[in-house]
Amino acid sequence: MAHYRIETETAPAAIGPYSQGIVAGGFLFTAGQIALDPKNGKIVDGGIVEQTTRVLENLREVLAKAGATWSDVVRSTVYLVDLSEFPTVNEIYGKHLGSARPARSTVQVAALPRGGLIEIDLIAQLPA
Repeated sequence: MAHYRIETETAPAAIGPYSQGIVAGGFLFTAGQIALDPKNGKIVDGGIVEQTTRVLENLREVLAKAGATWSDVVRSTVYLVDLSEFPTVNEIYGKHLGSARPARSTVQVAALPRGGLIEIDLIAQLPA
């Protein structure tokens, strides 16, 4: 099965040997996004509110490059360093996704790259 990479300058460049996203079998699989500013490659200033907002903005850009929107997302995984931040993340997540309600898992992790507080990855079914 053929697949191809999704790369956009409006989301942070990969910080390792991976792609921002891969399209295969009619689906987009995104890499996990942390709160990197696409302009300077650094974690955004602030706490969980600012980081969650930046992660979702980065993912929106990867979705857009593939021709998808939040309504096309079928699965997401949220990784949090501190699970007590879940209510705040949940509120911001809901505002960004609007009426979209993909299946989702949220897990606490010991650490994330570059000291990030949150990472999210997505699977979206691309429009026909």
